[in-house]
Amino acid sequence: MVLDVLSIPSPAEGTWYLGPLPLRGYALSIIAGIVAAIWIAERRWVARGGEAGEIQDLAIWAVPFGLVGARAYHVATDAGRYFGDGGNPWEALYLWKGGLGVWGGIAMGALGVYLGARAKGIRIAPVLDAIAPGVLVAQALGRWGNWFNQELYGRPTDLPWGLEIDPRNWPGDLTFPLGTTFHPTFLYECLWNLAAFALLIWLDRRFRLGHGRVMAAYVMLYTAGRGWIEMLRIDDVELADVAGLRFNVWTSIVLFLAAAAYVVWSARRHPGRDEAVYTDRHVSSLVPDAAGD
Repeated sequence: MVLDVLSIPSPAEGTWYLGPLPLRGYALSIIAGIVAAIWIAERRWVARGGEAGEIQDLAIWAVPFGLVGARAYHVATDAGRYFGDGGNPWEALYLWKGGLGVWGGIAMGALGVYLGARAKGIRIAPVLDAIAPGVLVAQALGRWGNWFNQELYGRPTDLPWGLEIDPRNWPGDLTFPLGTTFHPTFLYECLWNLAAFALLIWLDRRFRLGHGRVMAAYVMLYTAGRGWIEMLRIDDVELADVAGLRFNVWTSIVLFLAAAAYVVWSARRHPGRDEAVYTDRHVSSLVPDAAGD
């Protein structure tokens, strides 16, 4: 009875309607994360010498690229769900049902930032360093979408913060005794990301990180948490056993090592912080005043 009282309930509904308009908890979580990330990045960019409004300009590139990349990564690594026997290819487009691969989102989002930054004459390393901490907050908020969808939770647990999941949302053919609660991996990752955000801000201020090292440190901090959290999950994925580990665990290991190597290389080659945030082709975002100055 004590465990039941202390367990974390899942929402009975993840979608609400304002007339014919659906409001989906998953989408609202993603939107909240995007707004928070832009706000944090704007403040950091201005503090580094950039112009106000430029992060919003880059977000016009980064957000759609990131969403497409995140969905493409998920579909590519779990293709059988959509294109295998009994699958529905059209469901590959159903973003509101969940399924956004973080690494596809980061990779394509970074590409969007690169294209937008190049067009505006912004140096890519300092702007990525300005953006990186806010991405952790975006991921922390976005994970609550998994709670609304009752998905991507961990294995059964009798811990008092176990997550209640409706049996309709148990993975695959797995069954458990009624009343079973599960590791709330969405909450673990949310808390990890917020702690990583605070640590990354401190590291940046303490060591004046530059030349892409904030972004690399973000990758290291995120993958360090994602690796162990991923090993708790029991959701049915195609690449659940790649040489004994889930594919996303291997991805976290490889990216952690690559980011650590970059930090060491960059610190030796480019110590300190970037002296300039713009190229010679910088295009200002500021609107000219009435005199045309």
